[in-house]
Amino acid sequence: MTLPVGCAAPQFTAKDTNGNTVSLSQFAGKTVILYFYPKDDTPGCTRQAQSFKAAYEEYKGKDIVILGVSRDNEESHQKFTEKYGLPFQLLADVDGTITKAYDVENVEKGGYAKRVTFVIDGTGKIIQVYEGETMKVDTHAQDILVTIV
Repeated sequence: MTLPVGCAAPQFTAKDTNGNTVSLSQFAGKTVILYFYPKDDTPGCTRQAQSFKAAYEEYKGKDIVILGVSRDNEESHQKFTEKYGLPFQLLADVDGTITKAYDVENVEKGGYAKRVTFVIDGTGKIIQVYEGETMKVDTHAQDILVTIV
């Protein structure tokens, strides 16, 4: 079962698209959009990433951080980022540590991450969860902005 609203977001450390180490704790005081997706460069995941790209400046203007997470490696993330010009960080959760900590592992589909987005406030608390029917990949980023701003 996906982590519920109100609980503390599990801390993590992972490598991003460029091999930099990223930890949730480095964003203390900021709202973080932590979105999990199954796989780089697939139709739904690409549309979802493009929705965040289209809204990126609005998020940035509100001091909100966007972090995408999948089980893909850094090289895959680099290709995906370059192909679509993604301006935000993608985290490589190759061993599934973050996916498991947030309870979004899709065991039936080989351990890929389920499509789930967590909004984490500046204190590290989960304040919103989007999954399943509450999420439309094409408008996901704008839908979040409407509800959290």
